[in-house]
Amino acid sequence: MGLFSIQHNSCSMLFSLVLFLISEGVSGATFTFVNKCDFTVWPGILGSPVLGSTGFELTKGSSRSFQAPTGWSGRFWGRTGCNFDTTGHGTCATGDCGSGQVECNGAGATPPATLAEFTLGSGSQDYYDVSLVDGYNLPMVVEGNGGSGPCASTGCVTDLNRGCPSELRVDGGDACKSACEAFGKPEYCCSGAYSSPSTCQPSMYSQVFKSACPKSYSYAYDDATSTFTCTATDYRITLCPSSSPSLKSSGDSSPKTTDGSGSESQIQAAALASTEWLANLATGASIRTQPCDTLFAFLLASASILSLLFL
Repeated sequence: MGLFSIQHNSCSMLFSLVLFLISEGVSGATFTFVNKCDFTVWPGILGSPVLGSTGFELTKGSSRSFQAPTGWSGRFWGRTGCNFDTTGHGTCATGDCGSGQVECNGAGATPPATLAEFTLGSGSQDYYDVSLVDGYNLPMVVEGNGGSGPCASTGCVTDLNRGCPSELRVDGGDACKSACEAFGKPEYCCSGAYSSPSTCQPSMYSQVFKSACPKSYSYAYDDATSTFTCTATDYRITLCPSSSPSLKSSGDSSPKTTDGSGSESQIQAAALASTEWLANLATGASIRTQPCDTLFAFLLASASILSLLFL
């Protein structure tokens, strides 16, 4: 075998590795959180495997994205009325995860809290819902971007805090408890003798939630009208979707997005590092004329872009 053939085969193998790593790096789904509330929200994340954060600050009008692999399962919620010091320690009025920090570190939301729940790639499909089973604290909508299948949007746009029954209302009116949380009775919690769909029926309280938010889970066995599916899509989770004007009116086509790990200039620099090789490939100067060290540089640049965008 000649030297050229060895070099060509080696470069071909490296090129295949590049494509494999890139495809692996972007599989699953991207979750983008958008805060249209008139105040700062601190989203919490509980799931497996752990994403880039378990809790973070999201100021009014901002957004942040996370990459999740196929097979990821977990939930998101918004914390409000938080007071954190400069070291990141503090608590929240609603949705607090009990960690005493901005990061929830594997802890879930203290009810009441509106939840967005996902299981990615189960049987090649994603399953998702917005749940009020643990009560309500914020309007929330989940939308798919692309993908195939029904891919319907879901959520709760209504401000249930305003119409919350007095016996479910949290002091200060910042959240609305579920009947299970408020009274602890098995018939409301779907527990004990009421632990099956046939014995646990909607209550007058869950019907208040369902009437206001017909696509959201209102009690534990509300599956038929509340669970949605999609294949190969990304998701946008919008907090307070109707409480503020569209951010597109500000002059940008979409909200400014940050991943908290890299600046726009860093991403541009990494992209430029691979531009020359891509241009050569497009014009016919392919693997046959490109040295392996150039391909390796492209691999590093691609990995840098992925890490800046998703980690």
